[in-house]
Amino acid sequence: MATASALAVEVHRVNKVPFDAAWKWLAAGSRDMWRAPSVSLAYGAMFTLVSLALMAGLYFAGALSLVLPLAGGVLLLGPMIAVGLYETSRRLEEGEPVTLSDMISFSTRSLGQLAFMGVFLLIIYFVWLEIAFLLFMMFLGPQSLQLENIVPTLLFTPSGLGLLVVGTAAGAVLALLVFSITAVSIPLLMRRKVDIVTATLTSIQAVSLNPAAMMLWAVLIAGMMAFAFATLFLGLIVVFPLIGHATWHAYRNLVVPLPTKSKPKKG
Repeated sequence: MATASALAVEVHRVNKVPFDAAWKWLAAGSRDMWRAPSVSLAYGAMFTLVSLALMAGLYFAGALSLVLPLAGGVLLLGPMIAVGLYETSRRLEEGEPVTLSDMISFSTRSLGQLAFMGVFLLIIYFVWLEIAFLLFMMFLGPQSLQLENIVPTLLFTPSGLGLLVVGTAAGAVLALLVFSITAVSIPLLMRRKVDIVTATLTSIQAVSLNPAAMMLWAVLIAGMMAFAFATLFLGLIVVFPLIGHATWHAYRNLVVPLPTKSKPKKG
């Protein structure tokens, strides 16, 4: 118990960063992406192909109205999916070789806790899908949206506008919750032997100590992801690895490093 308490005290130390820190994280993330373009862009391409496959499945199943909840799910699950990108940035930082297999098969300090975080985010995603389905039924009923009438229905009908406003608000609340608990927690779980509660509280503390800087970071993430969605997910090839690498640098900037133990001098 004493050991766990000591760890909690150490990882709860976070830095105060300037308002424009997010731009520096993006710049560092961009450098990482172009230092290992084949790995980063391959990661983004794989994620994009999965998203496109899901969208195609919804289209052929006549459930295209779930495209927007699917896009929201990318925001909710993205921090966990990007673990390979965090590992790539760590390897680049420490001068280690970077390969695609390294991004997929790497070791972590808190594997069990990291898996638990993944399950937690998956539960939040399922909650989001249930909320989205209920809102769709409330505003539009049992009708299904076709590709050609999604935009007219959402923007030019009272029920569609209501769904868009309420759904966006509900999604924003969940996204803000996930952002607060995952801003630095997943990289932290990868690099230090801590529990999920400690990692989550550290992330929340980083957000609460830097509200303006973290709000800018959240807005930039949302804006870049919105652009990627507007390109029918193709923009994710670049946007997703860029955000993933930048998130690693946000973690490195926000969480105070543990003190290094100096070796005792001989004599």
